[in-house]
Amino acid sequence: MSPPEQKAVAQKLKILTENPFYPSLRTKKVQGLDNVFEMSVNMDIRILWRYENGVIILLLDVGRHKDMLGI
Repeated sequence: MSPPEQKAVAQKLKILTENPFYPSLRTKKVQGLDNVFEMSVNMDIRILWRYENGVIILLLDVGRHKDMLGI
């Protein structure tokens, strides 16, 4: 990832820690996976995360949307 993309990821992760369902994250549940959610950094980069014990957020992957389709 480029430095500007890394900066964007860091900014979105900060928002994630404050409000996982903030509108600009475009958070949605990943179908077929328990407690796994996807959020957008931009139109290409996504972050997969999950709830653990209803509170703790565990990051699963950060990457390009096309590369995450198999997850």
